[in-house]
Amino acid sequence: MSAYDYLIIGGGMVADAAARGIRERDDTGTIGILSADVDEPYARPALSKKLWVDPDFTWEQTPLGTSDATGAEITLGTLVTGIDREAKTVTTDTGETVSYGKLLLATGSKPVEIDVPESTRILFFRSASDYRRLRELSEGNTHAVVVGGGYIGTEIAAALAQNHVEVDLVFPDEVLGASTFPPSLAERFQELFVEHGVGLVPGRRVERVRAEVRAPYDEATAEAAEAAEAVETVETATGAPSPDTTPDGVTVVFDNGAETEADFVVFGLGAKPVVDLAEDSGLVVDDGGVVVDEQLRTIDPSIWAAGDIAVYPDPVLGQTRVEHVDNATEMGAAAGRSMAGAAEPYSHTPYFYSMVFGTRWEAVGTLDPELDVLDAALPESGESDQSRVTYFRDESGAPVGVLLWDVGESEALRDAARAVIDDGVTSTEELRTRIR
Repeated sequence: MSAYDYLIIGGGMVADAAARGIRERDDTGTIGILSADVDEPYARPALSKKLWVDPDFTWEQTPLGTSDATGAEITLGTLVTGIDREAKTVTTDTGETVSYGKLLLATGSKPVEIDVPESTRILFFRSASDYRRLRELSEGNTHAVVVGGGYIGTEIAAALAQNHVEVDLVFPDEVLGASTFPPSLAERFQELFVEHGVGLVPGRRVERVRAEVRAPYDEATAEAAEAAEAVETVETATGAPSPDTTPDGVTVVFDNGAETEADFVVFGLGAKPVVDLAEDSGLVVDDGGVVVDEQLRTIDPSIWAAGDIAVYPDPVLGQTRVEHVDNATEMGAAAGRSMAGAAEPYSHTPYFYSMVFGTRWEAVGTLDPELDVLDAALPESGESDQSRVTYFRDESGAPVGVLLWDVGESEALRDAARAVIDDGVTSTEELRTRIR
């Protein structure tokens, strides 16, 4: 039976950061990482961003070098199926038992899916394997349907469009981004896609997908088959035979019954945290995640949780759960330090970001256009005359979310956004000039 001083379940960016956090305080303790992925930890944001738009950035630059940096033993393609908290062991899908001194749950999220047939042309985008497959599918003059108007859907649509793929983007809002941005910014966000030739299918959902398309009608082939097999041909309204189908594409069926054909379809419908292992082992699961304290420890003093799955007390946002990369790396490192004996609480309030067609936006807190919205220019720190700061305010007028539109990477701006929420500023005039 394998045994580790520190065992991490999950092989993403949280696991990498946690192993490094452990090494900040413990040079010699053994670290094991059990990952269901087939790749060692890598920079996940690159899968839908930099790998598609930066020709100097290649896949070889995405691995994080976890094992070399920390000495962690990484076991890939391994699903943990159970935790015995009393014995301090875990069981894998191969029947192996692994013991631990301290355990970190970093199981992350999995993509939201709908029922579809088995096909390599249908992707629910999440992993490096999905990225590699999407690269293969996008070679040549191809046509893609991308489903979803959130982070992944819009980033993948933009990435494909910038790589000579004809793209149709399907989303439920009437204006792309309307569930996230105030109306004026949502319209500008949508314009970015229109300007780059993306076909928009607003106000629609995908009901189902068929792993087939109509085969091109070949009159000579049809006549030969008819003669050889004496097959009675079904006439269409134009008098031509109904075409056969081929698996060389997909047919996407919308909720209004309309259909469209494409070479492949990519779904970006969001993600849901993988908490079944924690739940089955009797840990507290609430608000969609595993509940932890300020040190990121669960109700079991030997088990921590971090990343997408952790519901934790944020000093600015309150009890919350965050699925973005800044939280993964910062919380992962903090969890590693905590496992190795550090006593300080996790106090980092994470930001999240996206970038499409060269326009980057960042945010802290809750973005809800149904709230009271206050918009102001960013004359000093923005990237262009389009740069804005938008405050999403509660009933008292205090911001619960801050959106920074068309900005570069600036920790000072992020800190200013955090401070505005933490300070509870309600003065409209003060907010207009608070972040410049």
